[in-house]
Amino acid sequence: MSFGDPNNPYGPPPQQPQQQGPGYGYPQQTPPQQPGYGYPSAPPLGQQGYGQGYGQPGYGGYPGGPLTMPGNVKAARVMLFVIAGFQMIGAVLIGLSAIAIKAAKNDEELKNDVDFQQLADFSSGALWAITAVVVAWGVLAIVLGAKFGSGGSGVRITTMVFAIITAVLGVYPFVIVGLVHTVLAVLVAVFVGKSDGAAWFNRSKYPAAHM
Repeated sequence: MSFGDPNNPYGPPPQQPQQQGPGYGYPQQTPPQQPGYGYPSAPPLGQQGYGQGYGQPGYGGYPGGPLTMPGNVKAARVMLFVIAGFQMIGAVLIGLSAIAIKAAKNDEELKNDVDFQQLADFSSGALWAITAVVVAWGVLAIVLGAKFGSGGSGVRITTMVFAIITAVLGVYPFVIVGLVHTVLAVLVAVFVGKSDGAAWFNRSKYPAAHM
């Protein structure tokens, strides 16, 4: 009986080929995991907010605010400078009025008029005081407008208070001459008070934002 015959039913069972395991030093590769259906992968924390006008990453992954000054805020700053210009023009006119009253006091025909002299003294002093207030109000408008590029929420709140007071003074007592001030001041308060204005003044200041 020959065990070499492959057709012999009494022969030893045929040997099965051995499966080769992974060679040493060659780890098995696992297939890449696919994201679940309907759930797109989230971007890294540092990249959140890009492409929506809030490209400056803030601390903790939150957006730091707009990189450029919004159009409404730019318009509000220009209006502040316009208000300051009107303030300076008004200060010059009021100062000229005070000078004219002082010149009238020295008129030969009015020197003996006691009532006029008293009224002239009061009017001249009041006009110079008003001139100083008008100039100071115009300087404040310029300072606030200049702070729009680097100021924070404090500048925003101060600007809104300034605009509200200016609008009220434009209605009373300076009804006619203050009408332009009222319109401009209302627009300043609205533009600065909007959400994009809040985002600009509350933005992260590091690095410094572009104007």
